[in-house]
Amino acid sequence: MSESETAADKSLVQEFYDQVFSRGDTSNLDRFMRDDYIQHNPTCADGKAGFLALGPQIDIIRLNGEDDMVYVFFKCTLKNGHVNKVCDIYRLQDGQLAEHWDIIEHNVEDVQSRNGNGLF
Repeated sequence: MSESETAADKSLVQEFYDQVFSRGDTSNLDRFMRDDYIQHNPTCADGKAGFLALGPQIDIIRLNGEDDMVYVFFKCTLKNGHVNKVCDIYRLQDGQLAEHWDIIEHNVEDVQSRNGNGLF
């Protein structure tokens, strides 16, 4: 995969997060996500319908990519006030999100650091 394709994939994921997560605008979901979107989070269903059931507020800490994979590290504040530390991993295919994995550290809002370093 070329550097320009990787840059385009990173840009697409950044725009996806800005529109869908930050603004709550799902009107362009067909542009971002394949119909056969595969979800590896065991609590979410596959496809766009499974994705639409989510609704967190996020703050991106870092976004990077390599080949057809893009990684997003962010702070996720849930509707119930809990805060999760999350890394989402996407595989892109033909300019759309094709597959998703995540790594989540749940309920970190009250975690105290032994070393004084922030969680984010």
